Amino acid sequence: MAFEGLTEKLNNAFKKLRSRGRLTEGDVKEAMREVRLALLEADVNFKVVKQFVASVTEKAAGADILESLTPAQQVIKIVNDELCELMGGSQSKIRMANSPPTVVMFVGLQGAGKTTNIAKLAAYFKKHENRRPLLCACDVYRPAAIKQLEVVGEQLGIPVFQQGQGDPVEIAMAAREHARRYGNDLLFIDTAGRLHIDEELMDELRRIKEQVKPHEIMLAVDAMTGQDAVNAATAFDEQLGIDSVLMTKMDGDARGGAALSVKAVTGKPIKFCGVGEKLDAIEPFYPDRMASRILGMGDVLTLVEKAQHAFDEKKALELEQKMRKGKLTLTDFYEQMQQMKDMGSMQDILSMLPGGSKGLSQLKVDDRQLARTEAIILSMTEKERTSPEIINYSRKKRIAAGCGLKIEDVNRLLKQFEQMQRLMKQLSGGNMKKLSKMGFNLPM
Repeated sequence: MAFEGLTEKLNNAFKKLRSRGRLTEGDVKEAMREVRLALLEADVNFKVVKQFVASVTEKAAGADILESLTPAQQVIKIVNDELCELMGGSQSKIRMANSPPTVVMFVGLQGAGKTTNIAKLAAYFKKHENRRPLLCACDVYRPAAIKQLEVVGEQLGIPVFQQGQGDPVEIAMAAREHARRYGNDLLFIDTAGRLHIDEELMDELRRIKEQVKPHEIMLAVDAMTGQDAVNAATAFDEQLGIDSVLMTKMDGDARGGAALSVKAVTGKPIKFCGVGEKLDAIEPFYPDRMASRILGMGDVLTLVEKAQHAFDEKKALELEQKMRKGKLTLTDFYEQMQQMKDMGSMQDILSMLPGGSKGLSQLKVDDRQLARTEAIILSMTEKERTSPEIINYSRKKRIAAGCGLKIEDVNRLLKQFEQMQRLMKQLSGGNMKKLSKMGFNLPM
């Protein structure tokens, strides 16, 4: 989980501050030493750490802070604000052209997830902003790169422009003309990468930039490579000139050094981040929300947005009516589980709740349990899902055999569903509506 190690160390540092009624400058300096160590262990750039700690220490040692009734909270707020500024202050968006198409040129080293994430980004704009994106395959060197983009594009319902192993500059120019002719308002150009930065690569990218004149050059970097990602961003910016960064594999980066360093070192904002392997696992990068996550205060806004996208309003209203009448079925339960899965893993969801990352150290959420519940329900007949009371021993035996689990697992699910049914009958009015929109209390 992103920033897990850093969050734990920072919380330990602040825990000592909270235990003191009034703070002295010595208390603040001791806490800042721990913060400095936590950031360095998270692979944050040394110069960035030095400047960050100096800025926080200066603001936290002020008389108005030390004399505050809740000095620890004030210090934490300063750290939160400084973390937010470190990552860019506010969300940065892709600049849209006055006359379509907006051309976004994707660059990066091999292995950063460039091709997959360019398709994810195109799908994001198609779904959330009603855009008509076009993908352009200009990586004519890597084996199967064009095919990879076509496969992902087909899965996401996004057209791909390609002309085989031709000149990348001519392909990009032809794609721009194609987008104009067929009404695609966004053009994403997937360029070639290398295992390292060389003059041949940069020369090709510069020629594409010169001829196509992209509105945005976005660099894809792998968050898990830490300072190597920052070094790559610096090199690309110096030799090509980038406008923004897409940080891939953020969900697998427990340290977070790249995300905390790249804006401060290069001056270029992170605009999007990849947060999983699924083709919809991409999010806009919000510095304030990320700072809140790092400090263990959750990210409720992102959680709400995920729920709004995942839950169907019409189905929620139908579900409310069923719950009012006490006619909830296991089919309804299964559909709610599917919508919960669309929001991400239970680990991801809990990490967005205030204190969620701390709670995860004690609560081990097993997504496989949800998969088992799903398998049990799918092994039932439609009649059994609608009327679970008819499920006797022989039916339980058949269901268990059908999903490869034990009868005890089937009994556990039926008991949980029965308890939930009783809860539904006790709820009414606004509480019922709220519950139907937020989903059920899924079994763990």
